[in-house]
Amino acid sequence: MSIATLVPEPLWQNFSDLNAVPRPSKKEERVIQFIQQFAQKLGLEHSTDATGNVLVKKPASPGRENQPVLALQSHLDMVCQKNLGTDFDFETQGIRMRLEGDWVSAEGTTLGADNGIGVAAIMAVLASKDLVHPPLEALFTIDEETGMTGARGLEAGLMKASVMLNLDTEDDHELTIGCAGGLDVQARCSYPQAEVSDDFEFFEVRLKGLTGGHSGMDIHKGRANANKLMNRFLYAATLKFALRISSIDGGGLRNAIPRESSAVVAVSRKQAEDFKAYVLEESGHFASEYQSTDPQCQLSCAVIASRSPVLDRDFQNKLLCTVYAVNNGIYRMSPDVPGLVQTSNNLARLKVHNGEFSLACLTRSSLDSEKMDLATSLRCPLELMGAEVTFSGAYPGWTPRPEAGIVKLMSSIYQELFGKEPKVTACHAGLECGILGANYPDMEMISFGPNIHGAHSPDEKVQVSSVQKFWKLLTTTLARL
Repeated sequence: MSIATLVPEPLWQNFSDLNAVPRPSKKEERVIQFIQQFAQKLGLEHSTDATGNVLVKKPASPGRENQPVLALQSHLDMVCQKNLGTDFDFETQGIRMRLEGDWVSAEGTTLGADNGIGVAAIMAVLASKDLVHPPLEALFTIDEETGMTGARGLEAGLMKASVMLNLDTEDDHELTIGCAGGLDVQARCSYPQAEVSDDFEFFEVRLKGLTGGHSGMDIHKGRANANKLMNRFLYAATLKFALRISSIDGGGLRNAIPRESSAVVAVSRKQAEDFKAYVLEESGHFASEYQSTDPQCQLSCAVIASRSPVLDRDFQNKLLCTVYAVNNGIYRMSPDVPGLVQTSNNLARLKVHNGEFSLACLTRSSLDSEKMDLATSLRCPLELMGAEVTFSGAYPGWTPRPEAGIVKLMSSIYQELFGKEPKVTACHAGLECGILGANYPDMEMISFGPNIHGAHSPDEKVQVSSVQKFWKLLTTTLARL
């Protein structure tokens, strides 16, 4: 069965068309043009601002002309992650999708359901000739995943809507009315290198098979962080063996829990066999510790012929101790909202190579003051090791307004349609509502979406039956506003 013919067919056809267009964050030129051409074919008024956001306007359905304007909003870019060994270029290729039972996923890469399903749903609403709705403003933002620069760049006064539906969350039983803010923490420094004698043999150590996931929505699930786990291994190995580190390369995107890491190390030839056995032993420990959250976790090593400079011994010690000290995961749970992570950090990227060290974290919190407290706790050990630390890309959280009319209306509609109350909540992910609300403080906002599992990882998948539920909730809300 073709994915484009799933129900509701207009949504899935749009999703298939969208996924044929490469759309990495910060490289959205082709998908911007795709949306512009879509609006032009429909004869709808549209404009693109200086940042690259596309705003499409659709008149109300007959009899609804005097209703207040409603905004529908989703972002065009997607997280680009692929499994080790997957041959795929996100800048030139469309996503290869597959249908397995009730789920749509991709072949070895992220799917782009975050936020492609939201984009496709808005496109289906814009193209529909029979849906009942008020006057619409469809806002397609760019670069949500790597800085929210689209939302940041949206001008005040451009939109007239009094209510906005953000279609960018991942649990179909939830109505989200608040989110965490974020801050990028980056560290860099140069370090001295040394050579080792011919008495050392070089190995590549690889850590792979971790589950990864969204660094906000999945941070509470206890999944392994490849950067922290590799550092743990290297630190312990230096206590047992004459081991010198040549390079480390772990993680990737700031908002994805790191799934893989590799390190090139030199070990005394006399200890080479014992080192191989130790790698297998530690792989077993990791597999046992993370059997529930990361069942494919595997640590391995292989001898390599090439030789390379290693870290100065003093810097190597400082590096391993510092990364051990860098906080990762939950920092504090909310004392007010049961089950909600209030503050966290994701040690997203670690690279040590050719005399240059770099580290990147994404720190999140519902409270700006606590976000800065955690960021400072990261800065201190990094500066002690000699790194220059910078804070950038700060974006605000979204303060919940549970008394808002749209919250009450959609809660009532959900109860009517599905026979139970929705979970009205805040989330630990970063949504654009907080930033957009700075320029539109009187606009009521709510976020919802279908079940999407494994977002920001190659395990990403979206549930077909849940998309149908999401579509029913969306279209019923349009008719009631």
